[in-house]
Amino acid sequence: MAGPDFSERLKQLDATLTSIEQVLDLDRIRAEIADLGEQVAAPDLWDDQANAQRVTGRLSVLQSELERVTGLRSRLDDAEVLAQLATEEGDSASQAEADSELDRLTKSIEALEVRTLLSGEYDERDALVTIRSGAGGVDAADWAEMLMRMYLRWAERHKYPTEVYDTSYAEEAGIKSATFAVRAPYAFGTLSVEQGTHRLVRISPFDNQGRRQTSFAAVEVVPVLEQTDEMDIPEEEIKVDVYRSSGPGGQSVNTTDSAVRLTHLPTGLVVAVQNEKSQLQNKNTAMVILKARLLAITRAEEKATLDEIRGDVMASWGDQMRSYVLNPYQMVKDLRTDYEEGNPSTVLDGDIDGFVEAGIRWRRSAVVT
Repeated sequence: MAGPDFSERLKQLDATLTSIEQVLDLDRIRAEIADLGEQVAAPDLWDDQANAQRVTGRLSVLQSELERVTGLRSRLDDAEVLAQLATEEGDSASQAEADSELDRLTKSIEALEVRTLLSGEYDERDALVTIRSGAGGVDAADWAEMLMRMYLRWAERHKYPTEVYDTSYAEEAGIKSATFAVRAPYAFGTLSVEQGTHRLVRISPFDNQGRRQTSFAAVEVVPVLEQTDEMDIPEEEIKVDVYRSSGPGGQSVNTTDSAVRLTHLPTGLVVAVQNEKSQLQNKNTAMVILKARLLAITRAEEKATLDEIRGDVMASWGDQMRSYVLNPYQMVKDLRTDYEEGNPSTVLDGDIDGFVEAGIRWRRSAVVT
């Protein structure tokens, strides 16, 4: 039957959800949805494609956000009714169902609460993620590829579309670097806490003596820019190189010079894109990525050194933010938040929500204090 523990948990969840509803301001969201709906209905909407994409994209995000909150409120109300009926009828099966639903609601509401902590200017944007191998030779290149898979699996678990722009393969195994986009509301705000150096300790599969190896990889996360964020970059500041796309082992995967590499001469930033067959498409995409990274530099210059801004962390001893230990014991631990998991396999398969949520709360508390 619904005991005091169930009632107290229900009361706490109701208070948390009410606070979330107030922070999100549902009336404001409904008003903006109505306004955007009128704009979408306008016959000349697509005369300006950039604005049309912005309007329709914003409308989709707000509708999804509203449905998520109202859906949780409805489920919470239903759980309370189910528990009351179980008590009145002495139905233990219904009470067990209500308890299970309350467990699921707790996780969903806690995740939504974390979303309300993402209030930065670019937090609701898509994310551009770049992973680079660091110290550790071939193991580091393999580790960089494992990290890339981890984030792509995380996106897949959440049904977030992704797009891989460039992958630079290492000679023996793994990757030197890779850049990909995660297309989802608040992808940047969510994944930005993953930026830093990730450390792996394991028995090296590339060492015929079976010795333990420590390797490092760096993760950089920047927001995807919108049309209104465009920054002008003088042509003379950009060096453009074209080449053939390549796959693992260096083999050519394209018979034309369609891959594009842009170098921003003042900063030394390099962006390469080879996912499209069209050189023009690759160049346009590379420009989007370059501008996003330059924006990140511009916004961070006041509080970090240039190396930190560019994400060019050393990816070596002394600057890691998370350790993944596969041997002599099994554990993944975030060194900033102290959050840890004892099953590295599930983490490396994309189950990183616990680390992400702990990182967002840690960052918010650091700002407040």
